[in-house]
Amino acid sequence: MDDQELIIEEDAFLPSPAEEAEDTQNAEPGTLYIVATPIGNSRDMSIRGRAILSDCDMIAAEDTRRSMVLLNKLGIRNRLVSNHKFNEYGKARFFLQALQEGKSVAVITDAGTPCISDPGNELIKAAVKEGIRVVGVPGCCAAVNALSISGFDLSSFLFFGFFPRENADRKKLLEKMRRGDTKTFAFYESPKRIMDLVDFFLAVEAQVQMCLCNDMTKLHEMTFRGTPSEVKEQLLTKGNYEKGEYAVIVEVADGYLFRKEEHAVSAEALLIDSMVTQSISNVKDAVAAVLSDENNSYSKNELKAAALNLKKLFS
Repeated sequence: MDDQELIIEEDAFLPSPAEEAEDTQNAEPGTLYIVATPIGNSRDMSIRGRAILSDCDMIAAEDTRRSMVLLNKLGIRNRLVSNHKFNEYGKARFFLQALQEGKSVAVITDAGTPCISDPGNELIKAAVKEGIRVVGVPGCCAAVNALSISGFDLSSFLFFGFFPRENADRKKLLEKMRRGDTKTFAFYESPKRIMDLVDFFLAVEAQVQMCLCNDMTKLHEMTFRGTPSEVKEQLLTKGNYEKGEYAVIVEVADGYLFRKEEHAVSAEALLIDSMVTQSISNVKDAVAAVLSDENNSYSKNELKAAALNLKKLFS
C-alpha cells in the first residue's frame, strides 16, 4: 500500500448535510483515546495500544509521515489525519465533530505520551467540555523513563519541558529550582543545544548532578552522568553528541538550595543596612539591592511595604 493512501484530508470524513443531521441525532458520542507510542524501540508498543490504533476510526498524528513508519512496523493500516502544533486549534473542531458523530479517535505523537510537550491538549479540553469520554492508553514517556534510571531523589520532581533558550530565562529558572522544595527536575533538550545547556550550568557554577539520556531504547542509547564538567567531558569523548533527542534530569545539591528561614531582622532594618553599607541614597534602590541578594528571604511586596513604612517614619 502506498504511503499516500493512508493520509487523508478532512473532507473525506465529512458526511452530506442530510447524513450529518441524521447521524448527529442518532449516534452516541465516540471515545477519544490518548495513546502512548514507543520513544525509539517499536517493540515497546503495548498490545492494547496496538489494538486501539488498529480498530479506531481515525488516528490524529503529530506528523503523519513519521507515524507511518511506526504503523508500518506494527502492521497497522488505518486513516491518519495531521494534528500538529500549527493546526491543532482548527483541527480540534474537526475531530470533535467526528467524535460527536460516534467515531473513535486515537491521538498519537511522534514518540512517547501525547500532550507532554506535544500537541493534543486543545482537543482534550474541547472533548472534556463537550462531555466526550477521554481514555488514556499508557506507555512510554521519555521524561519518566529518564527519571527512573537517573538514580536521583524521586520522592518528588518537576517537569519543565524544553529548557529555556535565553540566558536570562535560564537564570530565572535556575533560581526557581534552588528555591523549591523539590530537588529533582526533568527537561527535554535538542541535540544542537545540549552542549550549550551544560555550558550554562558550568558558567554559573551550579552545584548540580546531571543525567543526560540520549536515544533511549534505541540501539545506540547512551547515558551521561555526573557534574556539569564531568558530563561535558563525556559528551566531548563521545564526539557525535549532536544526534538524537535528550531527556535531561538535574538534581540540585543540598548546599545549593535556598533555605527558607525565619527572618532574623526586619525588612526595614535590611533596607537601612543596605543604604548605609552600599551608599544608596533612596529606598527604591535599596529594595532592588536587597532583592538581588540571594540570601534575602523577603518578597518584593514585603520590601515595598517596608519601604513605605520607612517613608512614613522619617517624613
